[in-house]
Amino acid sequence: MSTVTATLAALDLIAEITADHGPVLFHQSGGCCDGSSPMCYPQGDFRVGERDVKLGEIGGAPFYISASQAEAWAHTDLVIDAGKTLSHPVGNLPDLIGADWQDAGRPL
Repeated sequence: MSTVTATLAALDLIAEITADHGPVLFHQSGGCCDGSSPMCYPQGDFRVGERDVKLGEIGGAPFYISASQAEAWAHTDLVIDAGKTLSHPVGNLPDLIGADWQDAGRPL
């Protein structure tokens, strides 16, 4: 199963977003374009589906992924970094970096 972690820059950004807007959650869907990026929502503003999978938490924020993406990325460790993917007034935004791993735990 996939795991999710965040870089220090992303953790700093999540702390800033949470301080400004309250608790948030992340969702990674299997869509195209913007839907391919992890989306950040205030907790309570996004309804997590019954087939969504919680991969873990980053900066205290739950991180969910669609079931189809969880299956497709079963051997991928997701690393969230501060990038330019999501819209937030601070300018730096969460971004996804994927690291593929073989069963032996070595990078492909």
